[in-house]
Amino acid sequence: MTGRIMPWLWAVALGVTAWGTIWALGFAPADWQQGETVRIMFVHVPMAWLAMGGYLGLGILSLMSLIWRHPLADLAARELAPVGAAVTALCLATGSLWGKPMWGTWWVWDARLTSVLVLFFLWLGHAALVRAFDEADRGARAGAILALVGLVNLPVVKFSVDWWNTLHQPASVTRLDAPGMHVSMLYPLLVCAIGFSLLFGAVVLARTRAAVMERRIRALETARARRADVPA
Repeated sequence: MTGRIMPWLWAVALGVTAWGTIWALGFAPADWQQGETVRIMFVHVPMAWLAMGGYLGLGILSLMSLIWRHPLADLAARELAPVGAAVTALCLATGSLWGKPMWGTWWVWDARLTSVLVLFFLWLGHAALVRAFDEADRGARAGAILALVGLVNLPVVKFSVDWWNTLHQPASVTRLDAPGMHVSMLYPLLVCAIGFSLLFGAVVLARTRAAVMERRIRALETARARRADVPA
């Protein structure tokens, strides 16, 4: 099934991402306060959404691993973690680039920034932990427990700007009453978010597919080695 899906997924993901990027960088207006630096938003905000949404997915996979012992959930979680760490790193990097002209500093120990940094370490911790054991099952269980414990950080990331007085601006896109952003910026932002999300899914799916194939190859090699050791 994935073999049939992958070419279409890559094509749609690259097409939507290109469309959103051209729209955001070439045609969306500059902000009246932030000027051209507001264009960092078209990468930063989707990366932040993917960092949190991806970690929620990691938690679901970890729950499936611990309850149903599903081997595909272990493989998907193992391959998801490095991709999640990468998008979280991009979120932090673009946030710093955006913060310098807006706040006058690259970094502050703001509640939102600090909680996203903790999220980045959780991603890295999971990626390292599942690879730290010789037995893959033990690593998968340890990583699943860490991922589930780390879920408590997601509400902190989401609501930190509401719970504490922070430099980071409050939510302007996901407000329930009305978005605090003009449609000329909101629409290209949503297209970019869809494109990056499709790319995220394509990368994770490709990595998981490769991991399944690798496991099958190892199983075949082990079976051949065992047959070779059996005396005629």
